[in-house]
Amino acid sequence: MTDHLQTLKYIKSDVLSIWVSSNGGLVSFNEYFYSFKQCLKKHLKIENAAFLSFEGNSLIPVEELASLTIETKLNAVSWLMIEASFYQQKVVKLPYILKEKTAYNMMTDMVLFQTEGKEPMGVLLVEATDTWTDFMTSDYGEECVETLTKVLQMLIENLEVKLNEDQYRKLYNMTDLFHSTMDIDLILENVLKNIRDNFPEFNVELILSNDQDRHTTIDIKLFDYLSERPATIEAFVSGELTTELAGDLNCRLLNAPIKGRQAIYGILQVSAPTTYLFSATEKDFVRMLAQASGNALENAKLYHQSHRLVSDLQLINETSHRLNMRIDINEMLLFLQKQLMKSFQPMEVCFAFKDHATYEVTDASTSLFKSEEGNTYIRHVEQHFEHTNDPLFIADFSRLTPNQIEYRSIMAIPILMEEKINGFSIVLHKEPYFFSFDSFKLMQSLIHHSSLAIANSILRNQLQEMVDRDHLTKLYARSYLDQYVEKSLKKDHSGMFLLIDIDNFKRINDTYGHQTGDKILVQIAVKLEETIGASGICARWGGEEMSVYVPNVGEQEAIELASTIVEVIPNATDPKVTISAGLITWDQYYRPAFQSVFLHADTALYEAKNNGKNRFCIHDRTLQTNA
Repeated sequence: MTDHLQTLKYIKSDVLSIWVSSNGGLVSFNEYFYSFKQCLKKHLKIENAAFLSFEGNSLIPVEELASLTIETKLNAVSWLMIEASFYQQKVVKLPYILKEKTAYNMMTDMVLFQTEGKEPMGVLLVEATDTWTDFMTSDYGEECVETLTKVLQMLIENLEVKLNEDQYRKLYNMTDLFHSTMDIDLILENVLKNIRDNFPEFNVELILSNDQDRHTTIDIKLFDYLSERPATIEAFVSGELTTELAGDLNCRLLNAPIKGRQAIYGILQVSAPTTYLFSATEKDFVRMLAQASGNALENAKLYHQSHRLVSDLQLINETSHRLNMRIDINEMLLFLQKQLMKSFQPMEVCFAFKDHATYEVTDASTSLFKSEEGNTYIRHVEQHFEHTNDPLFIADFSRLTPNQIEYRSIMAIPILMEEKINGFSIVLHKEPYFFSFDSFKLMQSLIHHSSLAIANSILRNQLQEMVDRDHLTKLYARSYLDQYVEKSLKKDHSGMFLLIDIDNFKRINDTYGHQTGDKILVQIAVKLEETIGASGICARWGGEEMSVYVPNVGEQEAIELASTIVEVIPNATDPKVTISAGLITWDQYYRPAFQSVFLHADTALYEAKNNGKNRFCIHDRTLQTNA
């Protein structure tokens, strides 16, 4: 018993000496193990020993750790295959799976070094001697293993600090560079350089989100939710490092989010062979590198944004000021089109407004949207806004449709009126990913500020329309007609005015009721507008009287038009009614005074009534003077 206690003291003394040496310059675990083997040989007569270090669920010979290769990991012993051997004890006989390996076929015992609650540090293999067996089965064997485990834990931690020192020095130097530059290309170049220096045999790729608003010379890949792998998307969304065994690509992927304080800007992706297992140290280094680059990118981005925001605010202020000058809505949209062209360099621009259940493209839109090709984009945007008020941002439209399309970058912003979509604006470009996310946000802001001015203009037009139109028949009101005729008498070379009265209208109201009377008024109004079209205007004169004014028309054409109107009204009404009308025409030889037009038409109407109704009479200009 006393001999075993003395042996334990000797071992502890030697282990302490190894620990002191570790702080004095030992640079690899293999050197530690060499000293430890001398201790085992000296005190326990062990001639043959090996140490398998725990690395990512694999047990790897300690002498191969310094130059770890993929082949080494391929030949490593799986921890899962021997874990069960250490059930409730740390010193056991060597299992068959290790015995069959040539390098260990002489070994007999193995010892597990593991601190409670942590992963194993490794396994010691020995060819047992009588001295070893006698000591390990004594009361001091377990204490010796515990002591060695504690010292081994400290040695490993100390070694990790030294091994990582170079990496962290590189990381520090890179971070120092990041804080001294706002050049995004320089930042990305150094990220790639550092990661490739540490993983020279692997492929490294930068996958950045499309919100950098820049044209970098660095070879990068743009992040696309529709095509990225699930593990890559998970890293981008969660902000946590992920790994994936990508069998279809024949590689193992490590995805590290490039993360700043405000957002995630992309993924730093390292591709290794399928057999490679990234160590915890490697993962930590890649994670910190990605985070440092994320902070640097964010700082550079914010720096550039601050300059861009000044011009953006100037743009919004200039646009808002211009649009609130009570200009016509068509002038508004043409000005807004110029602003969009100047700010976002799109190839095509569209403004569409809701007309009942459909959207009508305005004249401020480019020619594409007046063609069938343009309808493809309009229909897609319409379908989007049927379900949501959220703006639409598509980086590559070709991914969303099986059809061959020319324009792949799309931004569409709703034009809201009282929180409801009243229209939308679209910009297109042929190149995918042409518009940045910052451009998308700026266009939202620009359209949002413009929406109020557009809504005010529309409301003014609607209010004027209510003033200018009769609420029942939707014909123009008398006041609008007066202005129209007065202007025409000054600028046009000829014209006609037809004053219409419904025959026996009181009898209709008395027989069928006023509701039927209103219906007949509407029917006549519809027929009048259908007959006149865009050549003139129709108005409600008052009560059952209506009127038609057509500029730039000859006398014979005016008579034919009046005759047509009298003939078609009975067939357009239910119950049928007839009309009487008074017609006056004028030209360059006969231009009556403004008030005389109405007076002469009324006189002709009175004549038609007295001559049997269901007819029109024309004012005889030979009986009048121009006065």
